Amino acid sequence: MEETISLRELMETIRKRLNLIVLITLAAVLVSGIVSYFVITPIYQSSTQLLVNQAKSDQPIVNPGEIQTNLQLINTYNVIIKSPAILEQVNEDLKLGMTVGQLNEKITVQSEKDSQVVNVTVQDPDPNQAAEIANKVAAVFQQEIVDIMNVDNVSILAEAEAGENPTPVKPQPLLNIAIAFVVGLMAGAGVAFLLEYLDNTVKTEEDVEKILELPVLGAIATFEEQDMQRMSRAERSPKLRGETVGSKQ
Repeated sequence: MEETISLRELMETIRKRLNLIVLITLAAVLVSGIVSYFVITPIYQSSTQLLVNQAKSDQPIVNPGEIQTNLQLINTYNVIIKSPAILEQVNEDLKLGMTVGQLNEKITVQSEKDSQVVNVTVQDPDPNQAAEIANKVAAVFQQEIVDIMNVDNVSILAEAEAGENPTPVKPQPLLNIAIAFVVGLMAGAGVAFLLEYLDNTVKTEEDVEKILELPVLGAIATFEEQDMQRMSRAERSPKLRGETVGSKQ
């Protein structure tokens, strides 16, 4: 026997379990807001830009082959910037008290497409420290790359600055709350349909028809105790009024 679920049954299930769905959604939004605003530590970001060329040449004409070689070496420079040779010096100069691995996790190095510009981005709970680390990484790289790869033309295009009112890059509370709302709504609907699927009790005559595949000829109404008492009082009231009138006559 195949069971089909109509749109009306779906809407009826949602209506019946609406309180549960709303409760789960509100709980997800509340937890997300508390975690985003009070639990997760804000992380700030600061970036600096470097321009890396090969050794300076006295030729005024730009050599296309030299530019292509520089572009191919950009990935090598990206690896060198995050190497222990650079990060250990940065850690020592700033007295960060971190391991090279911990400092490496804070730094992201990316190169602009088809250019010799390298972006060094640092994320840290302290915005001022993030700017200091980014600038120090650029300065140490500019100094050490001369001995490492005989490159003496590294220019710092833009220094990292913390700013007066820095804004954390993560967490993003509004985005987290929006995601939690959607996830909570889906979870609530899923739980509602699961409970409805697991509920195999017979409650209405429609359930009897669906299970037995037989037409229902009649149904016995059920009454609450309060309804029975109310009906009993209503039946006795005319009799009492009739007895009272008879006694007066």
